[in-house]
Amino acid sequence: MLTTIDTAYTDTRADDLAWALGREPLPALAVLDLELSGASLQLRLLGASHQVLLDQGEASCSETVACIPGSSTPLPLGVAKRLGDWEYEFAARVETLSRQSFAGRAQELLALVADHPHGLAGTFPGDPHAFTAMLAQRGERQVQWRTWHAYPQEGRLVVTRTRVGTLAMASEHSS
Repeated sequence: MLTTIDTAYTDTRADDLAWALGREPLPALAVLDLELSGASLQLRLLGASHQVLLDQGEASCSETVACIPGSSTPLPLGVAKRLGDWEYEFAARVETLSRQSFAGRAQELLALVADHPHGLAGTFPGDPHAFTAMLAQRGERQVQWRTWHAYPQEGRLVVTRTRVGTLAMASEHSS
């Protein structure tokens, strides 16, 4: 699903993004609710930021990547945590691209996400390459999502990847 976000571009630099687990739902500008093989997943666009809410049975997880006032947790390159019965893995990288490469990459990513049944993307007024995009999928033993936060004025694209799997499934897999 592709939408135009009718708001000012709030996170102005890639370096302003921070990461947090366990935050309450924040006000969203666009939401996509998904059911993926028994897991409820909500993809939320928060301006140039994202929040993902995952519920499965009695377990839940909330991931936020946003410009969070007062946050002292910058965007990490990688995180691996145990969340109750789940294993949580997060990875982030920043791509710096030329203006031409950025435009091509932006078009490619928006095309990938726009028509995908598990995709949500929002573009911002004023620059066709200013966007936030999210894509979720259910693997055999995990739920995963990828996000892209575009900062065309810097030529930077922040890319994240998250995987959440249950410990029971992980131990079955290693048997």
